[in-house]
Amino acid sequence: MSEVLTKTGSVRTEGAGRVRYDAVVVGAGTAGLSAALILGRSRRRVLVLDGGEPRNAPSASVHGFFTRDGTHPGELLEIGRRQLEPYGGVEYRAERATGVSGSDGAFEVALEDGETVSARKIMLATGVLDELPDKPGFKELWGRGVYHCPYCHGWEVRDRPLAVMAEGGEVAERAVLIRNWSRDLVALTDGSPLDDGDRARLGALGVRVREEGISRLEGKSDGLEGLSRVVFEDGSTLAREGLFYGPPQRQRSPLAEALGCEVEAMGPAAELVKADPMTRETSVAGVYAAGDAGPPPQSVAVAAASGATAAAFLNHALCGEDAEAEIASAGNGGGTGDTVRKEAV
Repeated sequence: MSEVLTKTGSVRTEGAGRVRYDAVVVGAGTAGLSAALILGRSRRRVLVLDGGEPRNAPSASVHGFFTRDGTHPGELLEIGRRQLEPYGGVEYRAERATGVSGSDGAFEVALEDGETVSARKIMLATGVLDELPDKPGFKELWGRGVYHCPYCHGWEVRDRPLAVMAEGGEVAERAVLIRNWSRDLVALTDGSPLDDGDRARLGALGVRVREEGISRLEGKSDGLEGLSRVVFEDGSTLAREGLFYGPPQRQRSPLAEALGCEVEAMGPAAELVKADPMTRETSVAGVYAAGDAGPPPQSVAVAAASGATAAAFLNHALCGEDAEAEIASAGNGGGTGDTVRKEAV
């Protein structure tokens, strides 16, 4: 069995006909597809694994994304997949990664069909899961009446009766932001106490406070998108057309933990993969994190940018390794590396 290094740095393991990828991108949302595009254009051999279930699937449209404002999330991903087609080095599979092991330059990724592939680098674009309250209406209205991001959804509900929900003093901070889109705003604490200082501050801003526990949310009876009212545990109700809530989050995939990547709590997330703010490389050499799985902020536009950034630095690392290998080969009488037997195109 032998390995052939190409001019572009792509490596094919010969003998068993098994491909050793330059990178495996785990996750095919905005960040993963953006990373794959950059790596494909860098003439890298890349496997993109799509486990489905993008985080923004419940939303009717993507907003704040230059040239794609108002596009349906599914359509945006379809465009992204289609734009990978010219790059022969990029392979897309609708399949999950079930495990990963190894180290920089020699990772092994187990797939759900039982196959194991090898890769020089790993890109984690696996996203996070939003842990919504176990109360009727939250899951059903998520992205369609209950929103996490005012930059993504605030314009569509501007000047309407809105609510913002968070625990204790956090609700005061969130309310200051949300009232930018509507002054008809009520702060909800869902039973958690609010101190006198925060209550006075909200009162001075004209923001009412409801501290009762919430029983359920109800949507519009005509079937149209949107919240209709909040029902409290005491039976009282509050008519609202939108609720902003940042739920706790956790990693969607266990792969970062399996690799030993350092995680950290930040914002609503109990565990975000810690990564270099510039290169997006994690605490484990050769493993990069992009999109919502890594450092904030979180949005489609930011995810696309982080995927492109991580891919560029990943390719930069590969270029350095390829050059060192070629120099070593030349020094050992292996020639100049001009002979190319196979390369990603």
